[in-house]
Amino acid sequence: MSGSQVVPAASVNPSFWNGKRVFLTGHTGFKGGWLSLWLASMGAKVSGYALAPNTTPNLFEVAGLQGDLERSHIADIRDLEKLQKAMADARPEIVIHMAAQPLVRYSYTNPVETYATNVMGTVHVLESIRALDCVRAAVIVTTDKCYENQEWAWGYRENEPMGGHDPYSNSKGCAELVTCAYRQSYFPPEKYAQHKVAIASARAGNVIGGGDWSDDRLIPDAIKAFEAKESLMIRNPLATRPWQHVLEPLSGYLVLAQALFQEGTKFDGGWNFGPRDEDARSVQEVINLLIKNWGSAASWTQDKSEQPHEAHSLKLDCSKARQYLNWVPRWSLEHAIEKITQWQQAHQQQGNIREMSLRQIADYQNS
Repeated sequence: MSGSQVVPAASVNPSFWNGKRVFLTGHTGFKGGWLSLWLASMGAKVSGYALAPNTTPNLFEVAGLQGDLERSHIADIRDLEKLQKAMADARPEIVIHMAAQPLVRYSYTNPVETYATNVMGTVHVLESIRALDCVRAAVIVTTDKCYENQEWAWGYRENEPMGGHDPYSNSKGCAELVTCAYRQSYFPPEKYAQHKVAIASARAGNVIGGGDWSDDRLIPDAIKAFEAKESLMIRNPLATRPWQHVLEPLSGYLVLAQALFQEGTKFDGGWNFGPRDEDARSVQEVINLLIKNWGSAASWTQDKSEQPHEAHSLKLDCSKARQYLNWVPRWSLEHAIEKITQWQQAHQQQGNIREMSLRQIADYQNS
């Protein structure tokens, strides 16, 4: 961009996605459910591969997503043979890999499962792509926690070292290294004309939104406490995280996939999709915002018991996505909390959740 010319922020292009064959791992999860709905609403032919939803209720069921998919494989990403057959049957043009063991504290008690799912699961997805001639773009989703966290006050850039103190974070750093190794070994940019596959990894912040009932996550834990008229217990009220509504990183993944498909390896590598700097806030600020929106006698207290290590400060630098993809976050944290409150209270009141979710996607696209 030159001079003072203003270019509109990049948008997800419905006409691009209409009719595209997409293989989505993790489609029954919180983020996967939102992405399944968004893709299907644009006319994409989505084949999902994931374990059964692990909470009751869950977004996949309450939003009626089963009928939106061309195929829905309930299977384990650790099963290479099943995954290869499912992907071969779907013959996808685009692969978005989101299946994961996503919880830090769970990883402390289940490290083998965490590494097997997050590291070997990524190997299996890339190996399945390698066996096909139809895939043109792949987005491997990891996390902001893949970086070697130095507790800096500034955001991490895509070329910072991978690391991770706990098994979850470390497994995601490993998944990034696996992705890089597969790209260099089997899909090198200099041989793009032969293999025609462009692969990128995407790192998002702390994702929040309606329809998340997972254990050990701040917003779901808060809503469970508020609905039960109990005080929320918070472990680290001053811990700072890059909070963002779920539609923010999903829009980044879709814009990135569009660019990979249309322009190839020019857009491969790692990409951060985080919130604005001012939305890297403390846990207590987020909960106080939610309490303000919830509108009842909601409260929180600090849990003083001993806790496993979690990073105190974490931010992402999204300059690369802004400069090269023209992607920018659209919703402030305040607006995200409003949308979450509307969604959860609609569910509480047995409203039309599918319609609510589609309306929020449309609102995001038009913002």
